[in-house]
Amino acid sequence: MQNLSIAVIESLDHEARGVTHVDGKAVFIDGALPGETVTYKALKRKPNYDFGEVVEVMKSSNARTEPKCEYFGICGGCALQHMELSAQVAAKQRLLEANLWHISKVKSGRILPAIHGPGWGYRHKARLRARNVPKKGGVLVGFNEKASSYVANMQSCKILPPHVSALIVPLQQLIAQLTIRDRLPQIEVAVGEAATVLVLRILEPLQPQDAPLLRDFADAHGVQIWTQSKGPDTVMPFYPLDGAALDYTLPEFDLRFPFKPTEFTQVNPHINRVMIRRAMQLLQPQANERIADFFCGLGNFTLPIARSGSRVSGFEGSAALVARAVESAQLNGLQHSTEFSEADLFLMTPEKLAALGRFNKWLIDPPRDGALELVKSLPAAEDQAGTRPDRIVYVACNPATLARDAGLLVHQKGYRLAACGVINMFPHTTHVESIALFERV
Repeated sequence: MQNLSIAVIESLDHEARGVTHVDGKAVFIDGALPGETVTYKALKRKPNYDFGEVVEVMKSSNARTEPKCEYFGICGGCALQHMELSAQVAAKQRLLEANLWHISKVKSGRILPAIHGPGWGYRHKARLRARNVPKKGGVLVGFNEKASSYVANMQSCKILPPHVSALIVPLQQLIAQLTIRDRLPQIEVAVGEAATVLVLRILEPLQPQDAPLLRDFADAHGVQIWTQSKGPDTVMPFYPLDGAALDYTLPEFDLRFPFKPTEFTQVNPHINRVMIRRAMQLLQPQANERIADFFCGLGNFTLPIARSGSRVSGFEGSAALVARAVESAQLNGLQHSTEFSEADLFLMTPEKLAALGRFNKWLIDPPRDGALELVKSLPAAEDQAGTRPDRIVYVACNPATLARDAGLLVHQKGYRLAACGVINMFPHTTHVESIALFERV
């Protein structure tokens, strides 16, 4: 019989494992929550830390709840369904503050109320895996199993919109009938306000007998079928060819954004609207100001800022997203107050930044790698005649890189962290999104 140990859980780590210490050595225990006393078994031992998993919860946390999804613990799509939703948000806030302090010795002037919303049916963008596994009864469609490259054997998903969750079993049945059932590894899902698109990643061409099956599926379930044979340039509609365009709206700003199914948009449209409102409250754009939106994507923040009367310049590394941003600006009548440029912001230098001229304010919304080169390119705090903006709103999807960049802004570039808070864009997962306000000292 395997040796079991007892531990009292102190905190959560960034992957939602309970953390405890045994004889001064950190132990990360899957399935445990802070404040709990658990029995666990060791899975892997390292010189400085161990990994384990819960065998029995002897004293449970008040935050523990019954997972809503029957596949929780098998499917790797969620990691926190056993934790009550408000407790998840609080844990993410603590993780954000811990990163800011431990990485860069930065504290926020105030903690913003967390942005959170519905915990179920929120995910309007997703990549589902598909695999034909005869030993498990045929084709599987879903997320990967936890800590595995295998596809979870699932028939529904609680974080997908209900009408998309209801497609999982019909998709399994559809793919099983296709000639390329072994050469279709992925289905990308994109849900707009009037359309749902399924992009089938196909490694071999569809055969003539496949076409009527796909058309019948699209008609029966009210979806559009697109295909992708190679890179992003090969994404194209298959059926129907005249389907409604994907788009999302920001009613508060009277904006509509068309997008292609594989282009980046926020997965949670409800939270996206609240996040943009918060960003505008922090940025306080004024008429006649010149504002920069770095990593602007398709203009998710640029166009709301422009509604204030500011002149906004959006910078983005993807040419396709720049083109989409220009299209959206024209569609919404904002082409005269916005401009968009393709720019690799990971290669920013002080000279390139100075050439852009001075902006009154910045908004930064980088990917997980953060905005290190952009922040490094700002003049030092001592340079009073430089191009430093008065206010920076930083929207982050990685608390560690936000903390790293915050350290530079506060300790070298002459800013103070005036406010920060979490955005629960991905309930039940370990993703920690956040928003921070930096003010020039």
